[in-house]
Amino acid sequence: MAYSLLIFEDNARLRQSLEMLLNDEVNFTVVGAFPDCMHAAEEVENSGADLVVMDIDMPGMSGIDGVKHIKQQFPHVKVVMHTVFDDDNRIFDSICAGADGYLLKNTSPVQLIQSLSEVMLGGAPMSPFVAQKVFQHFRKQNLPSGDPFNLSDREKEILEMLVQGNSYKMIAAKSNIVVDTVKKHLRNIYSKLHVSCGTEAVAKALQHKIVKID
Repeated sequence: MAYSLLIFEDNARLRQSLEMLLNDEVNFTVVGAFPDCMHAAEEVENSGADLVVMDIDMPGMSGIDGVKHIKQQFPHVKVVMHTVFDDDNRIFDSICAGADGYLLKNTSPVQLIQSLSEVMLGGAPMSPFVAQKVFQHFRKQNLPSGDPFNLSDREKEILEMLVQGNSYKMIAAKSNIVVDTVKKHLRNIYSKLHVSCGTEAVAKALQHKIVKID
């Protein structure tokens, strides 16, 4: 069954291109595309959308505020930021608002589609440059290190690769295992960390310095 998807993007040409691209994919059905997110939560409710692709800089209300409104009412709906902005403040404001992924607009169409598919499976896709920004931020934090969650060495390796922004397929290739095994490891990791998705797992891994970020 295809996931229903909403697009909030004020650039008309890009909005139309995204709609065409994603509607051509069997895994997605675009149920709405809008030039602003003033009524984002209402549009989610009306459409029953599973996933939102959200720009940041839009007229009337920023995409970051749009994420907040959506997540307050529909915490289960996945929201991926799709933006030109790569500065620290917008990245972390988006994550704190509840965004499930953060992709720059120079992300290739193939990678965009793969990332949207993975976020629906519990992944936390980030463009490599964005992931590096996250690492730099947490390196500066004076946080205690350790692993109070009893992850196995293999689980730590998988989690570290997730934190680095690797896709499921990339993790599988680097670990010489199949994608289904990656998903099984991640389910175990989420259970041990007491989280429900990849975004929360990444945040907890960085907070507790479970994985290496240098």
